[in-house]
Amino acid sequence: MMLETPPAATLRPARPDDSETIATLIRELAAYEKLEHEALGTADDFRRHLFGSHPAAEVILAEVAGLPVGFALFFANFSTFRARPGIYLEDLFVRPEHRGQGIGKALIASVAQAAVARGAGRLEWAVLDWNEPSLAFYRSLGAESMTEWTVHRITDDALTRLAGTFPIPSTPEKVAPR
Repeated sequence: MMLETPPAATLRPARPDDSETIATLIRELAAYEKLEHEALGTADDFRRHLFGSHPAAEVILAEVAGLPVGFALFFANFSTFRARPGIYLEDLFVRPEHRGQGIGKALIASVAQAAVARGAGRLEWAVLDWNEPSLAFYRSLGAESMTEWTVHRITDDALTRLAGTFPIPSTPEKVAPR
């Protein structure tokens, strides 16, 4: 699927040989969000997790004149209240010199197209509360802030500790990694 977007930007699904580009764009996003210390992924990590035997997410790349200028990374989730699949947009990023040209809108619209085609009940994402340009952009698309919800996260040692706190008897095939 190739989509033409203004001005002469092309969107396409990422391929395994784009792994270094994806890692670079994610580091640029992390710098913009002042979270460089959290961007630990390498090209090999992205190659393994995005293009391996059980892909964890998908990436759409935006290119201008054959050069990468942005991306959207997303994956399936599920709404228990709607009893339907959904899509979670983990990252949407357009390099600063290419913003304001419709590329970000084309990227998120392509993710929305995937959501509709897959019968998803919703598309959702998180935004840093200080990122007013992004908040305004998302509001212009009709997105609603979910102010009554607070995001929680467990990582690293806390995740390992939690995983080991209560052994659950089950068959290995029910808990084995995909």
